Amino acid sequence: MNGVLDFVAGLGRTVLDIVRTAGRVALFAAVALSHMVRPPFYWRTLWGTLVEIGYFSLPVVALTALFSGGVIALQSYTGFAQYHAQNAIAGIVILAVTRELGPVLAGLMVAGRVGAAMSAEIGTMRVTDQIDALSTLSTNPIKYLVTPRLVAGTLALPFLVLVADILGVLGGFTVCVMKLDFSASAYIAATLASLKVMDVTVGLVKAAIFGFLIALMGCYHGYHSRGGAEGVGAATTAAVVAASILLLTFDYLLTDVFFSQ
Repeated sequence: MNGVLDFVAGLGRTVLDIVRTAGRVALFAAVALSHMVRPPFYWRTLWGTLVEIGYFSLPVVALTALFSGGVIALQSYTGFAQYHAQNAIAGIVILAVTRELGPVLAGLMVAGRVGAAMSAEIGTMRVTDQIDALSTLSTNPIKYLVTPRLVAGTLALPFLVLVADILGVLGGFTVCVMKLDFSASAYIAATLASLKVMDVTVGLVKAAIFGFLIALMGCYHGYHSRGGAEGVGAATTAAVVAASILLLTFDYLLTDVFFSQ
């Protein structure tokens, strides 16, 4: 009996911790967003973060999307060839890339690269008292450090996802034409016939939300890090894990909202 009570008590504490953390994150995000409409505006920080996310993340996102598109085409051919349905491969590739793989893979790559960097940078500033120094200089640290990163993440990830969509489809096209002997013109025609503006639009909406969540997790965990270098490392790990879980969770929720019918 005591074991059951201990289990229930532990489960209750875990749920309360999750709810408490969610509330803190929501309040943190609300405070950061409230500064978007009030001067001063730190355009240099915003531009630098846009370049860091959008430009320097291009290679890893591009390679991931290119090879993932090729893998989808190859695996689809392996299954569909048994039913003589190879003509559906182009549609499968464009559907999978624009709806799911483009936003999700780009988001996960950015979470691992940029989310960790944001958390480490802000966490280092926290443990070395640089954030306190900003407050001493009458600079709001959330407005200076967090708000530009949230805006940059929201704006930059749709651009990366658009590139990922193009390269993912290109990867599928390359595999089908160069390896599986598809007709290039027939594959392009099938791709264009299956391409829907709604799929691309929803993918970009997902990307904007994912970018916001990645930046939010990186900034939140970095801003609240404690305990020196070890604390910064723990905050960085927590930021990447939390961003990845939220990304996949919201991917399901958004897919259910837009495509359930």
